[in-house]
Amino acid sequence: MSKRFTAYETSLNMLELVDIGGIKTKRVPLGESLGYTLAHDIVAPQNDPQFPTASMDGYAIRFADQKLGVLKVLGDNPAGNDEQRLVGEGECIKTFTGSKMPEGTDTLIPIENVTYEDGFIKINESVEQGFAVRPVGEGYKAGDVLIKKGVKIGFVEIGVMAALGIVMVEVAVPPRVAVLATGSEIVDLGECSDNPASIRSSNNYTIEALCKSAGAEVLQMGTVKDDKASIMTSFTNAIESSDIVISTGGVSVGDYDFVKDIVPALGFEVLFQGVAIKPGRHIMVAQKGHKFILALPGFAYSSTVTAILYALPLIARMLGKMRAYKIVEARLAENFKKRTPFSEFRACNVYVEEGCYKCDFRGKKVGSSAILVNMLGGAGLMIAGEEDAFLEAGTMVNVIVLESF
Repeated sequence: MSKRFTAYETSLNMLELVDIGGIKTKRVPLGESLGYTLAHDIVAPQNDPQFPTASMDGYAIRFADQKLGVLKVLGDNPAGNDEQRLVGEGECIKTFTGSKMPEGTDTLIPIENVTYEDGFIKINESVEQGFAVRPVGEGYKAGDVLIKKGVKIGFVEIGVMAALGIVMVEVAVPPRVAVLATGSEIVDLGECSDNPASIRSSNNYTIEALCKSAGAEVLQMGTVKDDKASIMTSFTNAIESSDIVISTGGVSVGDYDFVKDIVPALGFEVLFQGVAIKPGRHIMVAQKGHKFILALPGFAYSSTVTAILYALPLIARMLGKMRAYKIVEARLAENFKKRTPFSEFRACNVYVEEGCYKCDFRGKKVGSSAILVNMLGGAGLMIAGEEDAFLEAGTMVNVIVLESF
């Protein structure tokens, strides 16, 4: 029997309880790992650097010898040289950026601070002890967790792993998401219609892009008319080829809303149906084995918001990611009045001002749950709880940042 939940926390609490069957992994070459999600921690096998290292060009000296004024140069120490000479009192070695500091030295004096002549340097300007010397473990120490599992691999992660000599990387296998939009009024891209009541399809393409940005592979199933047999066939094909099926439309209480009846008929257990949120009250989440169906509302803003709240946490779980989206605490720059008794997710402008996140509603239209353009322009979703009937300017609120997921 399905239940009706009273807050958007179902997107986190319920999806933490479902059995996803474990995280599937595979090994890929480092150069092909960009955009994948790391399946295990990357741990430093040794210190970096392993020995004191010069951080600029200069002369490796003993700090106390600067008082002598003139030092004998024993030779050069280029980068990559396994320097073994011992520097004694009154001696130095010319040492270059990245080179191992010679034994007996503790300071590097820059070339600009000395005058070289006939195998000796004259110190014109002294430096402090340890100047321009990278100590052992400055970058990281052996055993440090450098990159945590669940991180989306970017250019920096690839650079760090390359420096560790990692050739193959274990990553999470991206879940496959099938996306389809239902509705006889929907006209797909490239189709023509003389019917002024037709609506150009956008939900399936919005959700496709959203799921791809979250790390999933997406099968674009297009649009399906409000015909029970056609919807059943489309859902059956989608289920066979994916881990998650996301549909829009057909979950309300209308005569042509067939999805809510088809999902149980396909043998899926309805985890919950209907959540007290605005937008997106009419939502269904169902499971069969390790496969899921997320039936979302048909309005563009509603379907996008509910995809963020319910699809992204499920994808994140299948990838082993730490979080599905970023939530920041922001200060309201203007008064806010909630229009319903439900938890609301209101499109807002979110920005940093004077070192603090702030949010306001300038340029955001108030109306139905179809206004997708409200999410343009660096927008966020301000979360107002059921108890938050009126919030004064200056109140701290939580905001979902609509950035790369």
